[in-house]
Amino acid sequence: MLNTIERRHEIVLLTEQHGKVSVKQLSEQFGVSTVTIRYDLNELNKRGLIVRSRGGAVASNRLTQELSIKEKQKDNYQVKKSLAKEVASLIENGESIIIDSGTTTEEVAHCLSSKEDLVVMTNGLNIANELARLPNCDVYMVGGQLRHKSMSFHDSHAEERIKNFNFNKVILGVDSIDISSGLSTHFEPEAKLNRVMCNSAEKVVVITDSSKFGRSALHSILPLSNIDILVTDSGIPEEFVKILTELNVDLRIVEKD
Repeated sequence: MLNTIERRHEIVLLTEQHGKVSVKQLSEQFGVSTVTIRYDLNELNKRGLIVRSRGGAVASNRLTQELSIKEKQKDNYQVKKSLAKEVASLIENGESIIIDSGTTTEEVAHCLSSKEDLVVMTNGLNIANELARLPNCDVYMVGGQLRHKSMSFHDSHAEERIKNFNFNKVILGVDSIDISSGLSTHFEPEAKLNRVMCNSAEKVVVITDSSKFGRSALHSILPLSNIDILVTDSGIPEEFVKILTELNVDLRIVEKD
């Protein structure tokens, strides 16, 4: 059974997909009481993630909502740890890398303790804190305006700063990955910053769990053809395996427990 955070995450996704949901439907689907579902809906309504309606809820600004970083940290945690270990194995001693903000990429930072002489730039405050404990890692922040919801920095100054560097790899986490729209995210300034990151790196390494496939957010980052390496779990839909293979993307699939 899903925990509270996971259940609420799924409720938001279902509401976005179908436009509206009912208390009875959600109670049956998640195997919890209608009282629990009503409480979930009331809490999600307070955060602006859904709009409460009689007997259920309707979507709020479809394709523009996201969960905060604290909520995301527990989402698919074990899978994220496995993916992060695989990504860390791709990073060589002495490399210069840029790590995108996010909870999955934070796990990558956590796995870099055995590396030597790394230079790492990031737009994630949580990631910089993680990297600060590594004695053999030079850490740079992109600077700019702090977005409290995701603990990440962005703005035109951050973009210009990144352009002054040349990285071996960018480690990019994504909210959504779709065949037609490619990589996308909910926040436009983040999409712009991500594109600059990718343009400043020799290789684009994308890390995402399989739940992000087949989803499209409002703001595009890159087409699938721009990915060099993609690390995900074995839940990836077969159609994506076929397309990514045809595009010569180095696909690394980690077994899902």
